[in-house]
Amino acid sequence: MNLLFNRSSFHLSIISGILIGFAYPPFPGITAWFGFVPLIHIWLSESPKESARWSFLSAVIANTISFYWIGLNSGASLFPVLLSLISCIIYLSSMWALVGFFLSHLNKRFGNGLAMIPFVWVTFEWLRSFGPLGFPWANLAITQTKFLPLIQIIDTTGSEGVGFWILLLNTLLYIFLRTNIFDKKLVISLILVFLIPWVFGTIRFQFFETKHNIKSRTISAIQPNVNPNQKWDVSYRDRLYTIMDSLNAEAYSFDPDLVLWPEAALPAYMRVSTLRNKYESLVKKTKIPLLMGTVDYEYKQNNRLSYNGAIYFGINDNQMYHKMFLVPFAEYIPLSNNFKILKKLNFGQANFSPGETFTTFPLDTIRFGNLICYESSHPFVARNFIQNGANFLTIEANDAWLRNSSGVRQHFELAVLRAIEQRVGIIRSANTGISGVIKPSGKTDHKVAFGAQEVFKGKVILNDKITFYGIYGSVFSQLCFIITFMQFIWLIKRQN
Repeated sequence: MNLLFNRSSFHLSIISGILIGFAYPPFPGITAWFGFVPLIHIWLSESPKESARWSFLSAVIANTISFYWIGLNSGASLFPVLLSLISCIIYLSSMWALVGFFLSHLNKRFGNGLAMIPFVWVTFEWLRSFGPLGFPWANLAITQTKFLPLIQIIDTTGSEGVGFWILLLNTLLYIFLRTNIFDKKLVISLILVFLIPWVFGTIRFQFFETKHNIKSRTISAIQPNVNPNQKWDVSYRDRLYTIMDSLNAEAYSFDPDLVLWPEAALPAYMRVSTLRNKYESLVKKTKIPLLMGTVDYEYKQNNRLSYNGAIYFGINDNQMYHKMFLVPFAEYIPLSNNFKILKKLNFGQANFSPGETFTTFPLDTIRFGNLICYESSHPFVARNFIQNGANFLTIEANDAWLRNSSGVRQHFELAVLRAIEQRVGIIRSANTGISGVIKPSGKTDHKVAFGAQEVFKGKVILNDKITFYGIYGSVFSQLCFIITFMQFIWLIKRQN
């Protein structure tokens, strides 16, 4: 192993960057189990400044491999797309640089850098989820969705708990590789840390898979496979309406409890469109509600506000939900509501306003919540719907903008994390993949590939109680933050 650690920090950072980058979907996340080992050596051996520099390089490589798809957005011109990709990579990589700087400082001052690695990592994953630039998409939990037993803990710890386990495993592996003599206790500790989540998770997984007396609803979902760049083309409009009406008729023929359409399904402001009458009549006739993604607008203080939303054609009346968490620089410019001059910037983005309420919709005796596309990457959105009484979740998406990339696969895997966190059934309708049904265990019941057109019916399981994470949120991450913050204060005092 000295052959590895005798390499330069430049080489070590590249090795870690490649291993971690290829841990993200569509690749299985095995390389995450040992990918941080070279980087840990840098954190413990280099000065804080050098540790930050090499951590940044490693992160640039990892994030470029993982999130290259940001540069494939077919809905914008080349310059803003490349600018978004570069900015995102720099932003995410700066977090790694801060981790490297802080851990190196701790190790130089107190010699406890190794012990703090999992706590510091979780702290920065958690902090990265806040604000308009929050991006929990990058959390390490998404690398482990192929191994469902490993991620069963997130109904208690949140997704950051998986990141803690990965860094703890890497830390113990680093100690093992750096130890010149065989240490039986260390080997046992390494084996236990690796196996405990598998054993515990397998038991939890089987519990939810074999659970009796579960309640569910049947839902028909549509994946139309429509080019979003054509959707608002006047010459294509009649053809699109014909396609969607045909698919909708098939969805209703399954006699479900609910029909689900994808995000921004038709080129119309459905709430005020005359087309609304047709769908209201259909719901009234069949007694089957319909949830459709649509753009919307309203006037407030003489200002026209546009929304990305969903309209629910219910048995008794219609309801709207306006997307709460918008995609920065694609659906709006961050802080543009505070600084009006920012609204004048034109990167080819939409200028939507965020909604104000996590609206849940009534379905017979229960309620459900609807996440729109990017919202499914944020745990707090799903959590708010559940706290507002949702018994299951729907997701409307339009991943066609990402082309047939790893971003499409990652977006679907995020829904798996949300299902386990809240122990709730989820059905996902995407414009062109990936659509499907996910159980509270995280197991996928049905999946529609990217680029396929399909109407399917799935049984969506209702939650029977709110999980620990659903009630208390990121308590585990907050504890890690407190421990890290105390170390930071101690470091400042020692320097004075």
